Amino acid sequence: MDKAFVKLPRWVQLILLLIPGVNYVVELIVRWSSWYNNRGIIRLVIAIIAIFGLGIIFGWIDFFCVLFTKKLFLQ
Repeated sequence: MDKAFVKLPRWVQLILLLIPGVNYVVELIVRWSSWYNNRGIIRLVIAIIAIFGLGIIFGWIDFFCVLFTKKLFLQ
């Protein structure tokens, strides 16, 4: 799912990361699928942190990273 998110047009990524409830769900799905596909300790820690409410904060950070660098934070 993380690869599918990266393949989306940039404006769709930004809209998904802009809406708070959708932002949290997208963060959870992208972070856990990233860990599942690539298996790294940093990805696992970020996926676990995203569960406990910090997913919204990561979502806003990802919004600005996608806006300026065209990729997700720590990906």
